[in-house]
Amino acid sequence: MKLYNGQSPNGLRVSVFLAEKGIEIPSENIDVPAGEAREAEFLQKNSLGEIPVLELDDGTILTESLAICRYLEALHPEVPLMGTDALETAKVDMWSRRMEQQIMGPVGEVGRHSFPFFADKFEQIPAYAETQKRLQNKRWAWLDMELSDGRTYVCEDNFSVADITGMAALMICQFAEMPVPEEFENVKRWETALRERPSWPV
Repeated sequence: MKLYNGQSPNGLRVSVFLAEKGIEIPSENIDVPAGEAREAEFLQKNSLGEIPVLELDDGTILTESLAICRYLEALHPEVPLMGTDALETAKVDMWSRRMEQQIMGPVGEVGRHSFPFFADKFEQIPAYAETQKRLQNKRWAWLDMELSDGRTYVCEDNFSVADITGMAALMICQFAEMPVPEEFENVKRWETALRERPSWPV
């Protein structure tokens, strides 16, 4: 198999997933800022012009970071990052959705509506981006409350793919110069724990 990946929040999710599992896959870097994901050859692999893309030996194409992670989890169940039984898997899925929608969602919208890179893909509304910046702080407040029990990671205190989505959200926040406010001490504790993992992207 071969992984087509590069600099993007979703690309990061797969890269961190692989690092946490100790999996090595032949990879080709796609220079997203330079527009390589939108070139005709790559569009044949993913018509949306997005990374990551996993191409299997038989030519099958998998896109979407969580779909790729779930496939790799089935092939390499150790170390488990998506649950080990029905209930644990459901809880990881629940927290993955929460992290995508509640945490990654607002700052992602800031990027879509303010980063020049997205200008030809979206009708950008700068005023909307400002509303999402304010919403992001409300979402941090929610997560801070959830983590007030002292747990290190978001799902049952076990590092999981839900935390990896959190890493991607923090990456966008860093790029958008929207750091987690110091007042959210529980979120800052969680952020520190993520940054201390060897898989954290430097």
